[in-house]
Amino acid sequence: MTKKDRYSTVQKRKSPTFMTLTDIFNKNSILKRYYFKTLFVIGIVWTFFDYTRFLTLTFTEKTEQYPFAQSEDSIYILRLILGLIGYSAMAYMLIFPLKNRLRKYPLWLNFLLKTLILCLATALYAVITFYIIYIFVYGKNPISASRSLYYYGFQTTWLLNYVEARLLLYIITLLILEINEKYSPGVFTDIFIGKYLKPKEEKRIILFIDLKNSTPIAEKLGHKKYFFFIRDFIHHISLALLEYDGLIYQYVGDEVVVSWLSTESNKHKCIQSVVRARRIIQKESDYYRREYGLVPEYRIGVHLGFVTVGEIGIVKKDLTMSGDAMNTTARIRTMTGELNEKFIGSADFVNSVGLKDWQIESLGIIDLKGKELPIELFAIKI
Repeated sequence: MTKKDRYSTVQKRKSPTFMTLTDIFNKNSILKRYYFKTLFVIGIVWTFFDYTRFLTLTFTEKTEQYPFAQSEDSIYILRLILGLIGYSAMAYMLIFPLKNRLRKYPLWLNFLLKTLILCLATALYAVITFYIIYIFVYGKNPISASRSLYYYGFQTTWLLNYVEARLLLYIITLLILEINEKYSPGVFTDIFIGKYLKPKEEKRIILFIDLKNSTPIAEKLGHKKYFFFIRDFIHHISLALLEYDGLIYQYVGDEVVVSWLSTESNKHKCIQSVVRARRIIQKESDYYRREYGLVPEYRIGVHLGFVTVGEIGIVKKDLTMSGDAMNTTARIRTMTGELNEKFIGSADFVNSVGLKDWQIESLGIIDLKGKELPIELFAIKI
Protein backbone atom coordinates (compact mmCIF):
# COMPACT_ATOMS: atom_id res chain seq x y z
CA MET A 1 0.00 0.00 0.00
CA THR A 2 1.44 3.38 -0.97
CA LYS A 3 1.73 6.33 1.40
CA LYS A 4 -1.06 8.10 -0.47
CA ASP A 5 -3.36 5.07 -0.11
CA ARG A 6 -2.63 4.82 3.63
CA TYR A 7 -3.36 8.52 4.05
CA SER A 8 -6.67 8.20 2.14
CA THR A 9 -7.70 5.23 4.29
CA VAL A 10 -6.98 7.13 7.52
CA GLN A 11 -8.86 10.18 6.27
CA LYS A 12 -11.83 8.02 5.32
CA ARG A 13 -11.97 6.55 8.82
CA LYS A 14 -11.72 9.91 10.50
CA SER A 15 -14.31 11.73 8.41
CA PRO A 16 -17.79 11.81 10.00
CA THR A 17 -20.56 10.12 8.10
CA PHE A 18 -22.78 12.56 6.21
CA MET A 19 -26.29 11.11 6.40
CA THR A 20 -28.51 11.88 3.44
CA LEU A 21 -32.16 12.72 3.98
CA THR A 22 -33.03 9.28 2.62
CA ASP A 23 -30.93 7.68 5.37
CA ILE A 24 -32.58 9.90 7.96
CA PHE A 25 -36.09 9.09 6.69
CA ASN A 26 -35.33 5.35 6.69
CA LYS A 27 -34.13 5.48 10.29
CA ASN A 28 -36.74 7.82 11.77
CA SER A 29 -40.43 7.07 11.56
CA ILE A 30 -41.09 10.37 13.39
CA LEU A 31 -39.63 12.42 10.58
CA LYS A 32 -41.41 10.26 8.03
CA ARG A 33 -44.78 10.97 9.61
CA TYR A 34 -44.06 14.69 9.69
CA TYR A 35 -43.06 14.83 6.02
CA PHE A 36 -45.89 12.56 4.89
CA LYS A 37 -48.29 14.90 6.68
CA THR A 38 -46.75 17.79 4.71
CA LEU A 39 -47.02 15.74 1.52
CA PHE A 40 -50.70 15.05 2.18
CA VAL A 41 -51.50 18.74 2.71
CA ILE A 42 -49.65 19.79 -0.46
CA GLY A 43 -51.31 17.06 -2.53
CA ILE A 44 -54.79 18.11 -1.37
CA VAL A 45 -54.16 21.83 -1.97
CA TRP A 46 -52.73 21.27 -5.45
CA THR A 47 -55.57 18.90 -6.37
CA PHE A 48 -58.18 21.36 -5.14
CA PHE A 49 -56.63 24.16 -7.21
CA ASP A 50 -56.39 21.93 -10.29
CA TYR A 51 -59.94 20.63 -10.00
CA THR A 52 -61.41 24.07 -9.36
CA ARG A 53 -59.66 25.41 -12.44
CA PHE A 54 -60.82 22.39 -14.44
CA LEU A 55 -64.45 23.01 -13.51
CA THR A 56 -64.11 26.72 -14.31
CA LEU A 57 -62.58 26.10 -17.74
CA THR A 58 -65.08 23.37 -18.57
CA PHE A 59 -67.91 25.91 -18.42
CA THR A 60 -66.12 28.96 -19.81
CA GLU A 61 -63.55 27.97 -22.47
CA LYS A 62 -64.25 27.56 -26.15
CA THR A 63 -64.09 24.05 -27.58
CA GLU A 64 -61.29 24.87 -30.00
CA GLN A 65 -59.09 26.22 -27.22
CA TYR A 66 -59.71 23.66 -24.48
CA PRO A 67 -59.66 19.85 -24.93
CA PHE A 68 -62.18 18.89 -22.25
CA ALA A 69 -65.05 21.14 -23.19
CA GLN A 70 -67.22 18.13 -24.02
CA SER A 71 -68.84 17.46 -20.67
CA GLU A 72 -69.34 13.85 -19.59
CA ASP A 73 -70.57 12.79 -16.17
CA SER A 74 -67.73 10.31 -15.74
CA ILE A 75 -65.07 12.90 -16.53
CA TYR A 76 -65.59 14.80 -13.27
CA ILE A 77 -64.94 11.86 -10.95
CA LEU A 78 -62.09 10.58 -13.12
CA ARG A 79 -60.47 14.01 -13.23
CA LEU A 80 -60.60 14.27 -9.43
CA ILE A 81 -59.05 10.81 -8.97
CA LEU A 82 -56.33 11.53 -11.51
CA GLY A 83 -55.60 14.84 -9.80
CA LEU A 84 -55.20 13.20 -6.39
CA ILE A 85 -52.85 10.58 -7.81
CA GLY A 86 -50.85 12.94 -10.01
CA TYR A 87 -50.39 15.80 -7.56
CA SER A 88 -49.70 13.49 -4.62
CA ALA A 89 -46.96 11.89 -6.73
CA MET A 90 -45.50 15.33 -7.50
CA ALA A 91 -45.67 16.31 -3.83
CA TYR A 92 -43.86 13.08 -2.93
CA MET A 93 -41.19 13.86 -5.51
CA LEU A 94 -40.78 17.35 -4.04
CA ILE A 95 -40.61 16.27 -0.40
CA PHE A 96 -38.39 13.21 -0.74
CA PRO A 97 -36.11 12.65 -3.79
CA LEU A 98 -35.79 16.30 -4.86
CA LYS A 99 -35.22 17.48 -1.30
CA ASN A 100 -32.44 14.95 -0.88
CA ARG A 101 -30.70 15.35 -4.24
CA LEU A 102 -30.81 19.13 -4.47
CA ARG A 103 -29.99 20.01 -0.84
CA LYS A 104 -26.30 20.64 -1.63
CA TYR A 105 -27.08 23.28 -4.24
CA PRO A 106 -27.36 27.02 -3.45
CA LEU A 107 -30.88 28.06 -2.49
CA TRP A 108 -31.53 30.00 -5.73
CA LEU A 109 -30.48 27.04 -7.90
CA ASN A 110 -32.32 24.57 -5.69
CA PHE A 111 -35.46 26.69 -5.99
CA LEU A 112 -35.10 27.10 -9.77
CA LEU A 113 -34.49 23.40 -10.45
CA LYS A 114 -37.44 22.34 -8.30
CA THR A 115 -39.71 24.78 -10.13
CA LEU A 116 -38.58 23.58 -13.57
CA ILE A 117 -38.94 19.91 -12.61
CA LEU A 118 -42.44 20.52 -11.23
CA CYS A 119 -43.43 22.33 -14.45
CA LEU A 120 -42.15 19.42 -16.56
CA ALA A 121 -43.97 16.95 -14.32
CA THR A 122 -47.15 19.03 -14.70
CA ALA A 123 -46.86 18.94 -18.50
CA LEU A 124 -46.37 15.15 -18.35
CA TYR A 125 -49.37 14.81 -16.05
CA ALA A 126 -51.48 16.90 -18.43
CA VAL A 127 -50.50 14.66 -21.37
CA ILE A 128 -51.25 11.44 -19.46
CA THR A 129 -54.58 12.84 -18.30
CA PHE A 130 -55.36 13.87 -21.88
CA TYR A 131 -54.81 10.33 -23.19
CA ILE A 132 -56.79 8.68 -20.38
CA ILE A 133 -59.82 10.93 -20.89
CA TYR A 134 -59.76 10.82 -24.69
CA ILE A 135 -59.36 7.06 -24.83
CA PHE A 136 -61.52 5.88 -21.92
CA VAL A 137 -64.13 8.66 -21.71
CA TYR A 138 -64.43 9.94 -25.27
CA GLY A 139 -63.75 6.52 -26.79
CA LYS A 140 -61.01 7.64 -29.19
CA ASN A 141 -58.23 5.33 -30.35
CA PRO A 142 -54.59 6.19 -29.46
CA ILE A 143 -53.80 7.53 -32.95
CA SER A 144 -56.82 9.83 -32.96
CA ALA A 145 -56.04 10.94 -29.40
CA SER A 146 -52.45 11.70 -30.45
CA ARG A 147 -53.68 13.88 -33.31
CA SER A 148 -55.89 15.80 -30.90
CA LEU A 149 -53.01 16.15 -28.46
CA TYR A 150 -50.77 17.53 -31.22
CA TYR A 151 -53.44 20.07 -32.12
CA TYR A 152 -54.08 21.27 -28.55
CA GLY A 153 -50.42 21.07 -27.54
CA PHE A 154 -48.84 22.87 -30.50
CA GLN A 155 -51.59 24.81 -32.29
CA THR A 156 -53.32 26.24 -29.23
CA THR A 157 -52.02 27.64 -25.94
CA TRP A 158 -53.75 24.97 -23.83
CA LEU A 159 -50.65 23.12 -22.56
CA LEU A 160 -48.67 26.33 -22.00
CA ASN A 161 -51.55 27.91 -20.11
CA TYR A 162 -52.00 24.69 -18.13
CA VAL A 163 -48.43 24.79 -16.81
CA GLU A 164 -48.35 28.57 -16.46
CA ALA A 165 -51.51 28.58 -14.32
CA ARG A 166 -49.83 26.29 -11.79
CA LEU A 167 -46.43 27.97 -11.81
CA LEU A 168 -47.37 30.58 -9.21
CA LEU A 169 -48.86 27.86 -7.01
CA TYR A 170 -45.56 25.95 -7.09
CA ILE A 171 -43.53 29.07 -6.31
CA ILE A 172 -45.75 29.89 -3.32
CA THR A 173 -45.51 26.29 -2.08
CA LEU A 174 -41.71 26.27 -2.34
CA LEU A 175 -41.48 29.61 -0.54
CA ILE A 176 -43.69 28.38 2.30
CA LEU A 177 -41.65 25.17 2.64
CA GLU A 178 -38.36 27.06 2.74
CA ILE A 179 -39.63 29.62 5.26
CA ASN A 180 -41.27 26.94 7.40
CA GLU A 181 -37.98 25.04 7.60
CA LYS A 182 -36.28 28.12 9.00
CA TYR A 183 -38.75 28.23 11.88
CA SER A 184 -40.17 25.56 14.13
CA PRO A 185 -43.39 24.02 12.70
CA GLY A 186 -46.26 26.42 13.33
CA VAL A 187 -44.14 29.53 13.90
CA PHE A 188 -44.39 30.72 10.29
CA THR A 189 -48.17 30.29 10.41
CA ASP A 190 -48.35 32.44 13.55
CA ILE A 191 -46.23 35.14 11.88
CA PHE A 192 -48.23 34.93 8.64
CA ILE A 193 -51.61 35.42 10.32
CA GLY A 194 -50.21 38.10 12.64
CA LYS A 195 -51.07 36.23 15.83
CA TYR A 196 -48.32 37.96 17.79
CA LEU A 197 -48.21 41.38 16.14
CA LYS A 198 -49.36 42.61 19.53
CA PRO A 199 -47.36 40.84 22.25
CA LYS A 200 -49.36 38.32 24.26
CA GLU A 201 -48.82 36.93 27.71
CA GLU A 202 -49.08 33.15 27.73
CA LYS A 203 -48.52 30.48 30.34
CA ARG A 204 -45.96 28.08 28.88
CA ILE A 205 -43.85 25.10 29.80
CA ILE A 206 -40.22 26.01 29.13
CA LEU A 207 -37.56 23.33 28.62
CA PHE A 208 -33.80 23.91 28.25
CA ILE A 209 -31.68 21.00 26.99
CA ASP A 210 -27.92 21.47 27.14
CA LEU A 211 -25.07 19.17 26.11
CA LYS A 212 -22.90 18.05 29.03
CA ASN A 213 -19.12 18.60 28.92
CA SER A 214 -19.28 20.44 25.60
CA THR A 215 -15.89 22.16 25.99
CA PRO A 216 -13.86 18.96 26.63
CA ILE A 217 -15.72 17.22 23.78
CA ALA A 218 -14.92 20.08 21.40
CA GLU A 219 -11.25 19.92 22.37
CA LYS A 220 -11.19 16.17 21.87
CA LEU A 221 -12.99 16.08 18.51
CA GLY A 222 -11.72 19.30 16.96
CA HIS A 223 -13.99 22.09 15.74
CA LYS A 224 -14.99 20.46 12.42
CA LYS A 225 -15.93 17.04 13.80
CA TYR A 226 -17.53 18.71 16.83
CA PHE A 227 -19.84 20.54 14.43
CA PHE A 228 -21.09 17.21 13.02
CA PHE A 229 -21.44 15.87 16.56
CA ILE A 230 -23.59 18.82 17.61
CA ARG A 231 -25.63 18.60 14.42
CA ASP A 232 -26.40 14.92 15.02
CA PHE A 233 -27.18 15.53 18.69
CA ILE A 234 -29.60 18.36 17.94
CA HIS A 235 -31.16 16.35 15.12
CA HIS A 236 -31.96 13.40 17.40
CA ILE A 237 -33.20 15.59 20.26
CA SER A 238 -35.39 17.56 17.85
CA LEU A 239 -37.02 14.34 16.61
CA ALA A 240 -38.37 13.69 20.09
CA LEU A 241 -39.56 17.28 20.49
CA LEU A 242 -41.23 17.16 17.06
CA GLU A 243 -43.03 13.94 17.91
CA TYR A 244 -44.57 15.53 21.01
CA ASP A 245 -45.44 18.90 19.44
CA GLY A 246 -42.70 20.93 21.09
CA LEU A 247 -42.21 24.44 19.72
CA ILE A 248 -38.46 24.77 19.24
CA TYR A 249 -37.80 28.36 20.19
CA GLN A 250 -34.11 28.48 19.35
CA TYR A 251 -30.83 26.64 19.11
CA VAL A 252 -28.03 28.33 21.02
CA GLY A 253 -24.81 26.49 20.24
CA ASP A 254 -25.31 23.07 21.83
CA GLU A 255 -28.45 24.11 23.70
CA VAL A 256 -32.07 23.64 22.62
CA VAL A 257 -34.85 25.83 24.01
CA VAL A 258 -38.37 24.49 23.54
CA SER A 259 -41.81 25.35 24.86
CA TRP A 260 -45.41 24.17 24.98
CA LEU A 261 -48.57 26.06 25.84
CA SER A 262 -49.55 25.13 29.37
CA THR A 263 -52.28 22.53 28.94
CA GLU A 264 -52.77 19.22 30.73
CA SER A 265 -51.89 17.21 27.64
CA ASN A 266 -48.81 19.34 26.88
CA LYS A 267 -47.45 18.92 30.39
CA HIS A 268 -47.32 15.18 29.84
CA LYS A 269 -46.02 15.64 26.28
CA CYS A 270 -43.10 17.57 27.74
CA ILE A 271 -42.14 14.62 29.98
CA GLN A 272 -42.73 12.09 27.21
CA SER A 273 -40.50 14.07 24.84
CA VAL A 274 -37.64 13.79 27.35
CA VAL A 275 -38.20 10.04 27.65
CA ARG A 276 -38.32 9.73 23.88
CA ALA A 277 -35.12 11.78 23.48
CA ARG A 278 -33.30 9.47 25.90
CA ARG A 279 -34.47 6.40 23.95
CA ILE A 280 -33.41 7.87 20.61
CA ILE A 281 -29.93 8.71 21.93
CA GLN A 282 -29.64 5.19 23.40
CA LYS A 283 -30.74 3.67 20.11
CA GLU A 284 -28.12 5.71 18.24
CA SER A 285 -25.38 5.05 20.81
CA ASP A 286 -23.49 2.67 18.49
CA TYR A 287 -23.52 5.32 15.78
CA TYR A 288 -22.08 7.94 18.15
CA ARG A 289 -19.38 5.59 19.44
CA ARG A 290 -18.42 4.59 15.90
CA GLU A 291 -18.29 8.14 14.56
CA TYR A 292 -17.14 10.16 17.58
CA GLY A 293 -15.94 7.72 20.21
CA LEU A 294 -18.54 8.85 22.79
CA VAL A 295 -22.27 9.10 23.41
CA PRO A 296 -23.70 12.56 24.17
CA GLU A 297 -24.97 13.26 27.67
CA TYR A 298 -27.16 16.22 28.42
CA ARG A 299 -28.83 18.10 31.24
CA ILE A 300 -32.38 19.46 31.33
CA GLY A 301 -34.13 22.23 33.21
CA VAL A 302 -37.91 22.69 33.08
CA HIS A 303 -40.21 25.33 34.51
CA LEU A 304 -43.80 26.53 34.16
CA GLY A 305 -44.68 30.22 34.07
CA PHE A 306 -45.85 33.24 32.14
CA VAL A 307 -43.90 34.63 29.19
CA THR A 308 -44.54 37.45 26.75
CA VAL A 309 -44.60 36.29 23.13
CA GLY A 310 -44.34 38.73 20.25
CA GLU A 311 -42.74 39.55 16.91
CA ILE A 312 -39.44 41.39 16.82
CA GLY A 313 -37.19 42.62 14.03
CA ILE A 314 -37.52 44.80 10.97
CA VAL A 315 -35.44 43.21 8.20
CA LYS A 316 -35.56 39.78 9.91
CA LYS A 317 -38.76 38.97 11.76
CA ASP A 318 -38.96 36.30 14.41
CA LEU A 319 -41.01 35.34 17.44
CA THR A 320 -39.41 35.95 20.80
CA MET A 321 -40.36 34.88 24.30
CA SER A 322 -39.26 36.90 27.28
CA GLY A 323 -40.03 37.09 30.94
CA ASP A 324 -39.07 35.74 34.33
CA ALA A 325 -40.02 32.17 33.36
CA MET A 326 -37.35 32.10 30.64
CA ASN A 327 -34.66 33.39 33.01
CA THR A 328 -35.73 31.00 35.76
CA THR A 329 -35.57 27.99 33.44
CA ALA A 330 -32.09 28.97 32.30
CA ARG A 331 -30.97 29.18 35.96
CA ILE A 332 -32.56 25.80 36.71
CA ARG A 333 -30.67 24.23 33.82
CA THR A 334 -27.45 25.76 35.18
CA MET A 335 -28.15 24.16 38.57
CA THR A 336 -28.15 20.68 37.01
CA GLY A 337 -24.37 20.93 36.78
CA GLU A 338 -23.89 22.30 40.30
CA LEU A 339 -26.20 19.69 41.84
CA ASN A 340 -24.98 16.89 39.55
CA GLU A 341 -28.46 16.03 38.30
CA LYS A 342 -29.58 15.25 34.75
CA PHE A 343 -33.14 16.58 34.93
CA ILE A 344 -34.36 19.27 37.32
CA GLY A 345 -37.81 20.81 37.45
CA SER A 346 -39.28 23.65 39.44
CA ALA A 347 -41.94 23.07 42.08
CA ASP A 348 -44.41 24.96 39.85
CA PHE A 349 -43.91 22.41 37.07
CA VAL A 350 -43.69 19.27 39.23
CA ASN A 351 -46.77 20.12 41.31
CA SER A 352 -48.74 21.06 38.20
CA VAL A 353 -47.98 17.85 36.31
CA GLY A 354 -48.38 15.47 39.23
CA LEU A 355 -45.54 13.09 38.44
CA LYS A 356 -46.98 10.10 40.28
CA ASP A 357 -45.47 7.57 37.89
CA TRP A 358 -41.98 9.08 38.07
CA GLN A 359 -39.37 9.11 40.77
CA ILE A 360 -38.84 12.63 42.01
CA GLU A 361 -36.61 13.94 44.77
CA SER A 362 -36.78 17.33 46.40
CA LEU A 363 -33.48 19.18 46.25
CA GLY A 364 -34.65 21.74 48.75
CA ILE A 365 -35.17 25.49 48.54
CA ILE A 366 -32.47 26.80 46.23
CA ASP A 367 -31.24 30.34 45.66
CA LEU A 368 -30.99 30.97 41.93
CA LYS A 369 -28.65 33.62 40.57
CA GLY A 370 -30.54 36.78 39.72
CA LYS A 371 -33.68 35.70 41.61
CA GLU A 372 -34.80 37.59 44.69
CA LEU A 373 -36.67 34.67 46.22
CA PRO A 374 -35.43 31.05 46.38
CA ILE A 375 -37.55 28.31 44.84
CA GLU A 376 -37.91 24.61 45.49
CA LEU A 377 -36.34 22.34 42.90
CA PHE A 378 -36.89 18.66 42.21
CA ALA A 379 -34.69 16.06 40.56
CA ILE A 380 -36.79 14.09 38.08
CA LYS A 381 -35.54 10.54 37.52
CA ILE A 382 -36.38 9.27 34.07
